[in-house]
Amino acid sequence: QVQLVESGGGLVQAGGSLRLSCAASGLTFSWYAMGWFRQTPGKEREFVAGITNGGGRSEYADSVKGRFTISRDNTKNTVYLQMNSLKPEDTAVYYCGARRGIYTAVQSGYDNWGQGTQVTVSS
Repeated sequence: QVQLVESGGGLVQAGGSLRLSCAASGLTFSWYAMGWFRQTPGKEREFVAGITNGGGRSEYADSVKGRFTISRDNTKNTVYLQMNSLKPEDTAVYYCGARRGIYTAVQSGYDNWGQGTQVTVSS
C-alpha cells in the first residue's frame, strides 16, 4: 500500500523560506514520477511542481518559477520542495502525489496522495 507523508509546512513571513518533504513508502520509489500540488478553500487543487522518476527533468507552474525548486532523493524515497521568496498568495495546503510511469503535470494523472501540509505566509 502506497503511503505518502508530507512535512515541513508552517507559518512564515513574506519573503521567507520553507522546505517541504514527502516521504514515500510501499512502492518502488524510482518507478514513480512525483508532483507537488496545492489547494485553497473553494478552489481546485493546482499544480505547483513535478519531477520525473529519475529526477532528470522538472517542471514548474509559472507562479512559482524561479522561487521554488523540486528535488528527490531516490535513496531516501523522498521528494522535496524548496520554497523561497514566499508570498501571501502561496498560502495553501500542499500535497504530494505519486504516479507510476510517465510524468505528467495533470492532477488526475496521480492516484496516490499524501494528507497535505499547511503553508501559511503572512504579509
